[in-house]
Amino acid sequence: MPQLSIRPAIRDDITTILALSIGGNAPGRTNIDDAEDAQNDDYQRAFDLIEQDPNNLFFIAELAGEKVGCMQINLLQGLAGRGRMRAQLEGVHIRADHRGKGLGGEMIEWAIAFAKSKGAGMVQLTSSKNRPDAHRFYERLGFDRSHEGFKLSL
Repeated sequence: MPQLSIRPAIRDDITTILALSIGGNAPGRTNIDDAEDAQNDDYQRAFDLIEQDPNNLFFIAELAGEKVGCMQINLLQGLAGRGRMRAQLEGVHIRADHRGKGLGGEMIEWAIAFAKSKGAGMVQLTSSKNRPDAHRFYERLGFDRSHEGFKLSL
């Protein structure tokens, strides 16, 4: 069974995060991002904001010291559900050449345990409509298709 090591992302991981979320590694995604431009001020500024927010966390998953995955976890405090906190998973990616080995499930299980440790009573995520394999993956892990998502680019 694979054994991932999951750690907080550091600034030097920006290139890896971008590479994992671009093109062939993220089927169906149209990108304006460029992993070769990780030093761009926009990425640096965004990383600064994430790093300063204790409820906005980025993680890198490693297998035998090799970076193979990433995810962002946002802890959202709400009033509904008697003030229940939610963990929103974003940018969940496993490197294409490591898919199908159980690493994604291991990473999500880790995220769920992390969310519980922070007091979250729910974990939620969105997945592009054109990723049926990802939808089946999340359903196998116990996620329900409970909502329809909407986006408005500004």
